[in-house]
Amino acid sequence: MTIFPPGHEPRRVPTLLEALATPLATRTLLATLALIILSRAARYAGFLPALDLTDFDAFHIAGRMVWRGDIADAYHLPALLRAQRSLVGDEAFLPWTYPPPFDLVVAVLALLPISLAYLAFTGTTFAAYLLVLRRIAGPLFPVILLALFPVLFIEAATGQNGFLTGALIGLTGLGLLGGRASAGVPLGLMVIKPHLAVGLAVCTLAMRRWRCAVVAVATAFLAIASATVLLGPALWLAFLQGVAEAKTYLAAGLYPLSRMISVFAWLRSLDLPAALALAAQTAMAVAALGIVVLAVRHRPPRQVVGLATLASLFVSPYAYDYDLALYGVGLALLLPDLLAWASRGEQAALLGLGWASGVYGMVADLFQDGIAATGALPRSTISLAGPILLILLALIWRILRRERSATGGAPSAAPVPA
Repeated sequence: MTIFPPGHEPRRVPTLLEALATPLATRTLLATLALIILSRAARYAGFLPALDLTDFDAFHIAGRMVWRGDIADAYHLPALLRAQRSLVGDEAFLPWTYPPPFDLVVAVLALLPISLAYLAFTGTTFAAYLLVLRRIAGPLFPVILLALFPVLFIEAATGQNGFLTGALIGLTGLGLLGGRASAGVPLGLMVIKPHLAVGLAVCTLAMRRWRCAVVAVATAFLAIASATVLLGPALWLAFLQGVAEAKTYLAAGLYPLSRMISVFAWLRSLDLPAALALAAQTAMAVAALGIVVLAVRHRPPRQVVGLATLASLFVSPYAYDYDLALYGVGLALLLPDLLAWASRGEQAALLGLGWASGVYGMVADLFQDGIAATGALPRSTISLAGPILLILLALIWRILRRERSATGGAPSAAPVPA
């Protein structure tokens, strides 16, 4: 074995993804995202032509409805459409199904004009998400930025809450890896979008992090109690009725299925019966969570938490491309092992499949809009993000199993590449 004097060790050859994530590429991606956020704020302020209502418009409208005292109407689509027309003079199919604790969040946003509210919400949650990713990924942070760019673009353009939920999930993962009970705080705050926290909740129990579980339950209870006291207990009945109403819209295919990333949306876009699509979605959720339980016994903690984060994307039939912020957290946790054991072709596949899952919905929407602009009847587009994610998860699992085989079945974490 050749021994090199200190300071003269040969430099490790960068992997394919590291070679692509150059400093210039990183700066360009960040500058592009900052420009998108500023241009969207300028549109809201009236300095640029307005666009159709997006998700952040829905946040601001719901927040204003809190202060008007009619937030319960947001959970009934006909009443919500009337409120949209009265508040902004326009309407869009944006059903409101968020739990009442999130109503408190949007109520704070509604205290500001929409341009400043968007800038404050998207800017701060974007910064928090990037800081959490940087903490998890370390020197591989530029690779994560490159792999996530389509998702980051979608989040910035729509003003959705993916940055917020991604930061909360990332903080939970860091806390679990550090053995801290405080990891239960961000996990409990995921009551604003609970289906995205199922994977880490199962992971917490499977890893027997009981103190974290207790803190998570207490945090969720405080959030629920605060919403109940401030907004009234009757709002929960409106919320449940709104969820039931949304299920009928989902079964009828009224949601934009091309933007969804679930197995349910994929099968429904193929005109399969809703019951069959829901059964397949349930089976997929059970299988994904089963991988988490299995991984606890055979995998190092970093891989367990990473797989649990990815598993949450396969739980609910109602999952969109902006929820792929969780994919960024899971990828950041698994990336050291993936780069250590994946071939160059597999690394290219990881990047390509990750981009495809985020880009597909936007491209499909543009395609449908182009058909509608010609005057022809718009054709329904097949939802392909779901099967793409399945292939991506299978590839990740295959690479991790190779690492296990190479180490004789003993769990080991690959070192983070320099």
